[in-house]
Amino acid sequence: MDALPVYHGKISRETGERLLGAAGKDGSYLIRDSESVSGVYCLCVLCKGFVYTYRLCQTDGGSWSAETAPGVQKRLFRKIKNLIVAYHKPGQGLAMPLLYPVNRENNYTTSQPMTGNEASLRTAALN
Repeated sequence: MDALPVYHGKISRETGERLLGAAGKDGSYLIRDSESVSGVYCLCVLCKGFVYTYRLCQTDGGSWSAETAPGVQKRLFRKIKNLIVAYHKPGQGLAMPLLYPVNRENNYTTSQPMTGNEASLRTAALN
């Protein structure tokens, strides 16, 4: 998880919300440690001024999943970066597609949404 620029570690919910609010763009997102459940992560995304939080869990087999909207089929991903790329697309059970990563180094978002190719290239750089 530490290799992901969008992973902010053990920051509070309030800090995560402040970072996303400062980004100010719907689709801005980051990942942080859950404050309430040890070993679980939170995917936080900004949508219309609200921050929606989804738990990211790893199965005993090592696959990753996100708790999305009720009625949306649970999807498993071998790597967390694959989960992030999949949720760049609309209609995946999140309030908003993941468009603008809020990176921990500089806490900024990209100026334009990532295209599929850019997302793939950025993800490949994380290997």
